[in-house]
Amino acid sequence: MKEKIIAFIHELIIYDYILFGSSFVLFILFIIFAILARRRVGFSLFLILLSFLVLFLAPTLGYIKMHEYLFKNNTQMISEKKLVFTEAVVVKGTLSNESQFNFQTCKITAKICKATGNELKDFIFTFKPIMKMSIDENDIKIGETREFKIIVEPFTYERDYNVSLKAACK
Repeated sequence: MKEKIIAFIHELIIYDYILFGSSFVLFILFIIFAILARRRVGFSLFLILLSFLVLFLAPTLGYIKMHEYLFKNNTQMISEKKLVFTEAVVVKGTLSNESQFNFQTCKITAKICKATGNELKDFIFTFKPIMKMSIDENDIKIGETREFKIIVEPFTYERDYNVSLKAACK
């Protein structure tokens, strides 16, 4: 857990620091306004509630939405094939940089989940994939589309399965 927190802090960009700092300043301002308006109890409690919502929700939702906008990408699966003589699945796809920035690195992840035909069960199985494999692609320019191939092994599952691709870029 400690390593994950250190890795998260190490990967922050300047926009993240601005977001977190402005959220904290807004929290402090709402607390100060609540103290100044202490004679009106209802309004003061509303400001305190609003300040804590800003403290917890603004950095979390802001981080997610900001990274979706800044590092927008598109992954498409070209093909997936289970190999006959080897316990592996080969997933081929493309990654497109749709943002206004060059990507230094992209972590492309292929997840293989059980498939049952039941929508609810299939959704639940996405949280616990059978296999998961990731690769890194480096230096992707603005508007560039790059092909990749991920080999997921050892894959011994014999029933139906779904393959999904996702990329996290920086």
